[in-house]
Amino acid sequence: MSETCLIEVTRGSLVESCHAGCLAVVDADGGTVLALGDVDRPVFPRSAVKALQAVPLIESGAADALGLGNAELALACSSHNSEARHVETALAMLASAGRDGTALECGAHWPKRLADQKALIRAGREPDAAHNNCSGKHAGFVCLSHHLGVDPAGYIKPEHTVQQTVRAGLETFTGEALDTDACGIDGCSIPTYAVPLTALARAFAVFGTGNGLAPATAAAAARLRSACAAEPFQVAGTGRFCTEIMQHFGERVFVKTGAEGVFCAAFPESGLGIALKCTDGATRAAEAMMAHVIQAYVPLSAADEAFLARYLTVTVHNWNGLEVGSVRASPAFRNAFEGRR
Repeated sequence: MSETCLIEVTRGSLVESCHAGCLAVVDADGGTVLALGDVDRPVFPRSAVKALQAVPLIESGAADALGLGNAELALACSSHNSEARHVETALAMLASAGRDGTALECGAHWPKRLADQKALIRAGREPDAAHNNCSGKHAGFVCLSHHLGVDPAGYIKPEHTVQQTVRAGLETFTGEALDTDACGIDGCSIPTYAVPLTALARAFAVFGTGNGLAPATAAAAARLRSACAAEPFQVAGTGRFCTEIMQHFGERVFVKTGAEGVFCAAFPESGLGIALKCTDGATRAAEAMMAHVIQAYVPLSAADEAFLARYLTVTVHNWNGLEVGSVRASPAFRNAFEGRR
């Protein structure tokens, strides 16, 4: 990938370190609006495409048949903190399909926040698969399998009906044939396919507008965007970028993070899709990059500007709470948006 510094980290008056990255901004017709770095090199989108993976849950009729509402649909798109409401919603999704947490094949890990870890310890419990940050997506897969009349066992495998259905949907949105030679295993054990950032950006432009999609697919995408805007807490949780951005902007901005510095977004009003990757995988840099893209391409009120400012330049504090530096856009990154602000 190109090694252009896009986000710099300062200490005192000096730049202490830099995060390189790549960015693609694409319209719903597939036209490139902005390209920084090697946007044609395939990257693993990881959890950034969870909303696309959730489209079959609605399009198949499973969501309606099982009575899934906004909270459940938003959780199906989530990488959550494993807060109590997240876990409860995942288990409720499974119950709607006559299953429990043992149906999940995503593995277990401790909640993201220390407070939720302590709550489990005080209760004398270990985390289970429902605490996995991907449990909502996996609960959605179990629900889809149930509705299709297919045994959900092994739903994480590439050959399972669920993953075949999800793969076909991803191909529709990205316009790419997903190559098994460029397939890896995600942290939650499902297949993850590497695609160029330009294709990911196109996918989210299409997700945000429905342009070129079959009516049922476009309606499913719109319903997922609406669900995430209505229940942004379910998409991530307390203190998380995705939740806070969608709480403020509502349906004007859909954003979703993925592991290893990937971020995708849809700006429905302008018809744009965004995909970016911080080369070194740093989330702090990917969030800053996305904040600057929002500033450049989403019409902002004074209140929007004031809200977004906290993400454009993030203050770095030491353990004594002293301000010691900042995370900010590099001059090259700021110049890329010249005339758009």
